[in-house]
Amino acid sequence: MKRIAILGSTGSIGRQTLDVVRAFPDEFTVVALSAWNNRDLLLEQAKEFRPAFLYSKEQWSQDALPAGTRIAEDLKEIVTHAHVDLIIQGMVGNIGLLPTFDALNAGKQVAMANKEPIVMAGELLMEAATRGGGQLLPVDSEPSAIWQCLQGEDAHRSVRRLIITASGGALRHLPLDEVANVTPEQALKHPTWDMGKKITIDCATLMNKGFEVIESHWLFDMPWDRVDVVIHHQSIIHSMVEFTDGSMKAQLGAPDMRLPIQYAMFYPQRMASDDIPRFDPIATGSLTFEEMDPERYPCFVTALEAGQAGGTYPTVLSAADETAVDLFLQGRIGFNDIHRLVASTLERHESTARPTLEDILAADEWAKQSVLSATEIS
Repeated sequence: MKRIAILGSTGSIGRQTLDVVRAFPDEFTVVALSAWNNRDLLLEQAKEFRPAFLYSKEQWSQDALPAGTRIAEDLKEIVTHAHVDLIIQGMVGNIGLLPTFDALNAGKQVAMANKEPIVMAGELLMEAATRGGGQLLPVDSEPSAIWQCLQGEDAHRSVRRLIITASGGALRHLPLDEVANVTPEQALKHPTWDMGKKITIDCATLMNKGFEVIESHWLFDMPWDRVDVVIHHQSIIHSMVEFTDGSMKAQLGAPDMRLPIQYAMFYPQRMASDDIPRFDPIATGSLTFEEMDPERYPCFVTALEAGQAGGTYPTVLSAADETAVDLFLQGRIGFNDIHRLVASTLERHESTARPTLEDILAADEWAKQSVLSATEIS
C-alpha cells in the first residue's frame, strides 16, 4: 500500500486525487492532507480519510479533528515524514516551491500537478532531486503525455522534438479586437477542461503553454529549440514526441485529469478504472491542428523569452503572472493588462544569473509587489 500526502487537497487536483483513492481503497492510504483555505471541505476530507496529519494556514482546534489526526507544524514536517512515500503537489501558484524542494531533498517522489515551482526554480529542483534521491513525476496532462511517450526510449539519442498541444483556451475564437473587454466569467469558460480558476485563465492567455515549455525543458533535459507547441482544439492528443527516424508517438485520452493523476500514483504500473472515461475515436471524429498565433497569445511569447533568459527571470514571470491573474479575477484589471503587467515587470527586473533559493524567493516577492505597485499607480 502506497502512503500519500496531498498538498492542496481541496483544490481541483486534490479532489480528483481523492477520487482515485476512493476507486482503489486497498492501494493507497492518506497520511496527510493540506489546504490553504476551504476549511469546511478540508474537515470533511479529514473525517472521511482519517489522515495522521492535517495542515492549513487557518487556526484549528484539536477538538474539531477526527481521532488520530493532529495538526502538522508546517508542510516540511509532512513532505519529509518517514511514513510518506508519495506527495501529490496540487497547490496553486508559487507556494508549492518550498515543500517540493524539501520533499526532493528528502528523497521523496513528488507527483507535480502545478507548473509554477519548476518554472520558478527548475534547475534547483532538478539538482535537489539528484542530491536527495527524490523524483519529480509529471501530473499535468501535457508533460505526463510526453513522459508516457518516452517510456522505453533513449530520450537523448532518439528524440528530435517534443510537441505540446494546446486547446487555445476559452477565447480562442473571439475576435482580437474584443479580447480586451472580456470578463473573468468569459475567460473561465474553458471549452474542454474543468480546472481551477488560475490555470483556466493561464489557458486563455496561453501562459500555461509557455510554462509547459519551461517545465519540459527541465523535466526532460530538452533544448529550447526542440520543444514546439501546436493548437489542438479537441484536447484528445495531450502531447507528442517526434523521434529522429521520423516516427511519432502521441498519448491520447479523454480530457480528464484523473488519468494522468492515476498514472503518476501507480507508476510504473497501469491500473484499469471504470471511473475514467474512454476515448472513442469514432465518436470523436476529426482531430485538428493549427499553428499557434503569437499575436493572439503574447503571454506565450513572453514566457518563452523569460525561460530562455534564465536566471531569476522565470521566477519573476511566474510571480507576476500569478499576481496579475488574481487582479483580473478580482475585476481590478482588464484581460490584456495581464500581459502588460507581466512584460513590464520583467523589463524592470535585474536578474541574478545563478540564483540561490533565497534569490528566487526574493525575486518572487519583488515581482508580486512590483505588479501591485504598478496597478496602484495606474
